[in-house]
Amino acid sequence: MPDGSDKKYLEYVHGRATELRRTAYLLCGDTHQADDFVQETLTKLYARWPRIGRVDNVDAYVHTMLVRVFLDDRRRGWWKVRLLTGQDEPPPVTGNPEDRPAVRAALARLPARQQAVLVLRYLCDKPVREVAELLKCSEGTVKSQTSHGLTRLRTLLGPDHREPAVAVSRERS
Repeated sequence: MPDGSDKKYLEYVHGRATELRRTAYLLCGDTHQADDFVQETLTKLYARWPRIGRVDNVDAYVHTMLVRVFLDDRRRGWWKVRLLTGQDEPPPVTGNPEDRPAVRAALARLPARQQAVLVLRYLCDKPVREVAELLKCSEGTVKSQTSHGLTRLRTLLGPDHREPAVAVSRERS
């Protein structure tokens, strides 16, 4: 690539890799698959890097690419071959609600778009407008997917599921 744009690409990647990896992990719940999603996204970004100067918000562009890689992977799930049949390594314990196994398992059972909307809205703390831009849909679609996803999560988690703050306060007393 001319004019040192390889250097600019590498600077961008090194500055954003951790955030991209976190978002990918929140979307899929598997560290290895998250790494694959980030790698695929960064490979596609490298191919488009010479034209990236025309993009107004590079971060939003890259996050859209990452979400698209996740959604594309979920669409082709039935024919995908899994090479390892063993148990995935557990995610690191950080005390965050998004790392809780029950919530992660329930999220994984949602349709891919509902899962993406909930992760982007609540775990990545993105506003409705930004999620709509990332997913290339209307704000109304984001709101309805959020509503349907939360309803389904409540059903999957059952009536015994408590909010983390409630569970912590009861354990202390």
